[in-house]
Amino acid sequence: MFENFKTFHYTFAGRPLVIETGKMAQLANASCLVRYGDTAVLCCATASAKPREGIDFLPLSVDFEERMYAAGKIPGGYFRREGKPTEKAILTARVIDRPIRPLFPKDLRNDVALTLTVMSVDQDCSPEISAMIGASVALSISDIPWNGPIGGVFMGLCDGKLVVNPTAAQREVSDLELTVAATKEKVVMIEAGAKEVDDETMFNAIMKAHEEIKDLLGFIDGIVDEIGKPKFEYPSGELDHDMFDKVFAFCEKDLMFALDTDDKNVRDARVVPITDAIIEKFSEEYPDIEVIMPELMYKLQKKIVRRWLIEDHKRVDGRQIDEIRPLAAEVGLLPRVHGSGMFTRGQTQVLTCATLGTMKEAQELDGIDNEDTKRYMHHYNMPGYSVGEAKATRSPGRREIGHGALAERALLPVIPSESEFPYAIRLVSEVISSNGSTSQASVCGSTLALMDAGVPIKAPVAGISCGLITKDDGSFMTMVDIQGVEDFYGDMDFKVAGTHKGITAIQMDLKIDGLTPEIIREALAKTHAARDHIIDDVILKAIPAPREDVSEWAPKMLIMHIKTDKIREVIGKGGEVIQKICADTNAKIDIEEDGSIYIAAVNRDDAYAAKARIDAIVFEPVVGAIYTGKVTNIKEFGCFVEYAPGREGMVHISRVTDHRIDKVEDVLSVGDTVNVKYIGLDSKGRMDFSIRDAMPGAADKPAENDRGDRKPRKRFGDRKDNKKEDKKED
Repeated sequence: MFENFKTFHYTFAGRPLVIETGKMAQLANASCLVRYGDTAVLCCATASAKPREGIDFLPLSVDFEERMYAAGKIPGGYFRREGKPTEKAILTARVIDRPIRPLFPKDLRNDVALTLTVMSVDQDCSPEISAMIGASVALSISDIPWNGPIGGVFMGLCDGKLVVNPTAAQREVSDLELTVAATKEKVVMIEAGAKEVDDETMFNAIMKAHEEIKDLLGFIDGIVDEIGKPKFEYPSGELDHDMFDKVFAFCEKDLMFALDTDDKNVRDARVVPITDAIIEKFSEEYPDIEVIMPELMYKLQKKIVRRWLIEDHKRVDGRQIDEIRPLAAEVGLLPRVHGSGMFTRGQTQVLTCATLGTMKEAQELDGIDNEDTKRYMHHYNMPGYSVGEAKATRSPGRREIGHGALAERALLPVIPSESEFPYAIRLVSEVISSNGSTSQASVCGSTLALMDAGVPIKAPVAGISCGLITKDDGSFMTMVDIQGVEDFYGDMDFKVAGTHKGITAIQMDLKIDGLTPEIIREALAKTHAARDHIIDDVILKAIPAPREDVSEWAPKMLIMHIKTDKIREVIGKGGEVIQKICADTNAKIDIEEDGSIYIAAVNRDDAYAAKARIDAIVFEPVVGAIYTGKVTNIKEFGCFVEYAPGREGMVHISRVTDHRIDKVEDVLSVGDTVNVKYIGLDSKGRMDFSIRDAMPGAADKPAENDRGDRKPRKRFGDRKDNKKEDKKED
């Protein structure tokens, strides 16, 4: 039935990698099922027959579809089916999109869609890497024009050794989470999270990944040679070169003047009359010039900016190549938030706010991996006004989610553990002005906000970007702290965040066919020097260390641990006990299954009051220990003493004092404060205490009423019977 069905086998990092083609999704331009261990991902590539009218860019979409059945789970929520993509699915789609996009022909305008559906998950065999490989294979064997293939690999660092495609257990202890994509010649994508890994180790990890990818690409090339299709012809979306040259000659001087400023608003205002003049001048000769004007202006400005950078070493704002724009930092800007910090770099400005909550407020995750909660969250918002645009606010897009995740990853290695700081932490970075590298400004603003909130981070983290301009002869120039126009017209946005000690996150966006080792090493060195400057001269001058205590408006958190068999007593029937404690003390209380209890209250005294109530419930006296308590009730057979808040024990009449008494009332009254010694449990499991044995010197002399080996007096029953028994004994 499946005449074209073929399988291709490869051993990838010691595990079997199998590519199946010709069986599934035969109506797509190309498809393959990638099996890596027990992970299975169906990868389909499709393209439209012709471009849509008016499209002046490549409409590429990459979707990483998580299916919960792949992990043997039923989705949460009311509908019990997959909804919008999870954050991890969006981030994975971005990681695959970034290395694939630059390898399409620059003039291709046909819609291209990659759909990567995870159908089975083996936690030791990454579905993300499987999907990246499958996307590359599907595009390579299809008739869609593409200058691949690429390969991808995940790198870990366990016990100081680099590991290719680490298992789930290895990832738990790894100091590095590095994803690299590459062609045979160059690295095309880097995404990393790290626990302060030094530059040299990071560079070696990238190079080792590239070597592994080269072998993988030989395997993919073999598949293409056997079943690859010829690429289809397409109408080029390239601009008319003669028209471009005429327009450039007409507006070159005016456009150079317009771009020669460090103020984005001024630059945009200067470009408007130039656009109008071009349309007026060339509309008769080129009737569609108004339609193509956005792309035309992009390329006109790009030519000038790139020429300035690569030939004249001139930046549009007059800076030196490795000079950072003016920097500023402030903390404590907002009175009621738990922590706030604003970081400014030129016209890029980010305000980050920190919120501290109980562990119950940690985010619950519903995905195909093993992670089910997240206590540290970072969110990023970029409204239209930040770039001077009048547009309505919508829910965060993939870019916002990606930038938030990058900042989150950058700060995660310095966040204190739950035992050190038992809070859920949420950061929100508001981009209030944008002119390049807002994600790295978010990293800096987040460090400020965390320190202002009193979070004892292990070290301050800063982030900076490095740009790139290349020439056809292979020469290149890198520059630190690129602003918007340099990012827009340049070849690379290499973002690196870290501490003085090492790197915590990397994200590389590329517009060319890849990076050489020399470019990567230079980018790492320049970004390290820049972030050291930001930490020492900006962040630590704004706030030298985390505040000693959290904000007065933040919950004050206490942690205590109880035996698991005491949890029921603390909660009470139907929750009545814990609810009363919360109502009486204005505290929030979360109890974990292992007996950990998290108590939060805005007023610290309220938190301690709640803790005292719980201590009283779970308190267990130690045999032989002496406690101070109050007499709460007197009976004929003895008295009851509150030895701990809310806890009472009985003292038999024979142990009230060191001499014989007929009535407890002869020596004690309700409300008296006494010392009692815990004797242990009686035959009925009740707690026995003694006032007599807690008296000074009680251990050295026998009590007058000590009966030795004689039959003990009955503890309960009629008092008259006890008196008769006493007379017989006397």
